Amino acid sequence: MAQLIGGICTSHVPAIGRAIAKGLQQDPYWKPFFDAFAPVHRWLAEARPDVLVVFYNDHGLNFFLDKMPTFALGAAPQYRNADEGWGLPTLPAFEGHPALSWHLIEQLMAEDFDLTTCQEMVVDHAFTLPMALLWPDQQWPVKVVPICINTVQFPLPSARRCWALGEAVGRAIACWPGDARVAVLGTGGLSHQLDGQRAGFINKAFDLQFMDSLVNDPEWATRFSIPELVEKAGTQGVELLMWLATRAALGGPVRCLHRNYHIPISNTASGLMLMVPA
Repeated sequence: MAQLIGGICTSHVPAIGRAIAKGLQQDPYWKPFFDAFAPVHRWLAEARPDVLVVFYNDHGLNFFLDKMPTFALGAAPQYRNADEGWGLPTLPAFEGHPALSWHLIEQLMAEDFDLTTCQEMVVDHAFTLPMALLWPDQQWPVKVVPICINTVQFPLPSARRCWALGEAVGRAIACWPGDARVAVLGTGGLSHQLDGQRAGFINKAFDLQFMDSLVNDPEWATRFSIPELVEKAGTQGVELLMWLATRAALGGPVRCLHRNYHIPISNTASGLMLMVPA
């Protein structure tokens, strides 16, 4: 049976890609951010996951406002990056895991999740940049299963619904007969707002409380409505939905092996957490 070995949550700001492309990892502005990934790199080298299930949000590359599914799950043999207009270099293609993808699709549909199933899919910076942060050599040692959550086009799925999605994914991984070590990755956030009167908004106190809650009271954020989360974390801060789904997939108690919080990266509060089942 498959073994769910841990979960990682991190940010995906496009400026990270420019910093990587320009080799700015040791620049004083960027060094505290990039240095925080060293413990995660060591864990990945020791834990050796075979498959990574990635909760992320698309920003208009694969889905646009005219067609924005609430939840979409990739079932392709390969996923490629493409130019999004940020001036970021495209990254090497990612190998999919269709067998696990279809297992997840079937199990989630059986639990009444209405999914968009994608047998072709391009992935944007929300997927590619966290992968490049986890494996800086960009030699991907894992197969991937992308799960896209809508955080762009209202109405958005509630925090409680995203928690339920993560729980269902965790159950589906646990009953998959394949022999694989599976990790989950949630990308996005933390608090930030890119436009409007609150452009540049960051809520450090809320971010730290949210990160604490993932270990001590993991369903805490599900008590808030989407408008309440926008008020607390900013319009784009609702990307914490992917963190919630990741934590839910891990199931019961967890240990946090590493965490980091850094502001600012661009105008975004950057968080990093590595959690394993307790």
